[in-house]
Amino acid sequence: MKLEDLLAILDDKKASDLHLKSGNKPFIRVDGTIQKLENKPVLKNKDIQTLVSEVETDELKKRFKDDKEIDFAITANGHRYRLNVFTEKGQLALVARRLVLDQSTFEELGLPSILEKFSIAPRGLVLVTGVAGSGKTTTISSMIEYINKLKSSNIITIEDPIEFVHDDDKSIIRQREIGADTKTYKQALKHIVRQDPDVIFIGEIRDQETMDSAMKAAELGNLVFSTLHTINATETINRIIDLYPPHNQKQARILLSGALLGIISLRLLPKKGSGRIPAVEILYNTSTVKQYILDPDETSNIKKAIIDGDYYGMQSFNQSLVKLIKDGKIDLDTAKRATDSEQNLHLELKDAGIET
Repeated sequence: MKLEDLLAILDDKKASDLHLKSGNKPFIRVDGTIQKLENKPVLKNKDIQTLVSEVETDELKKRFKDDKEIDFAITANGHRYRLNVFTEKGQLALVARRLVLDQSTFEELGLPSILEKFSIAPRGLVLVTGVAGSGKTTTISSMIEYINKLKSSNIITIEDPIEFVHDDDKSIIRQREIGADTKTYKQALKHIVRQDPDVIFIGEIRDQETMDSAMKAAELGNLVFSTLHTINATETINRIIDLYPPHNQKQARILLSGALLGIISLRLLPKKGSGRIPAVEILYNTSTVKQYILDPDETSNIKKAIIDGDYYGMQSFNQSLVKLIKDGKIDLDTAKRATDSEQNLHLELKDAGIET
């Protein structure tokens, strides 16, 4: 076996991930479900070492020796893949994610039209959140492509690793990878405002310093995209504030309320028939939401603001789930598994005239 042959199976089966583990056959994930490749042989540790060696550079070997695990992206078979190599019980393992930069419209991708508004905004911070594998990077890459085809902008990305590779269209797109093009997010963000950006994509906000840089860049007149591993808008606000020590949290709320443009929270669900589709919560930072961010006693009211904010393009997860059911995209059991409150979902379905 060659690694590129195994990766080709992801494309043939429209699978999202490849899993290689010593002592077992390869697995793939299709529409969210793990499947064993029964026609492939059981892999030994040396087999996985051979497969990894096909794509591992000297720099990656050094990083793996130092860190015991590495993330990187490759192009093979004309497609892009993100790889994570690690060890378990002293044996080598690999997980590969198939990266598909879909050229479909936001509507065709199942994403709300307000993403167009976010994409062409002159400035502000847009956060895309969700668990791993929920489509965060795909969503931001689609927004970058939307800008690229519509506007003349200087777009700078800082990624770890670079996942989707963009070609310049109307915009200049400069993609920088941690480790290869810059040492750290901190270093890259220190200099980025001197590189004349219009749009900035920060791969992930992991700490207070990165959050500060993102908000500062937005305040200076840039459109800034980034991601967090949070499950909804309210948790995202609370997680950001918790990055700061108590004596700095009031100032953090002031900065966030001024810089934030919106939050897009994603949950990727099995679609009726086959494939997957996102349920999407949208927060747009209205004057009311700003006040809720500023006042810690009012932050919990953000959820109600979202539910009542249809005029501004906002929607809650339950509202998204109800729409997906009405459109015949998902079934009721899928919605029940995805909701934060099954009781509230039942009430909203009843109001929409849907029997449960």
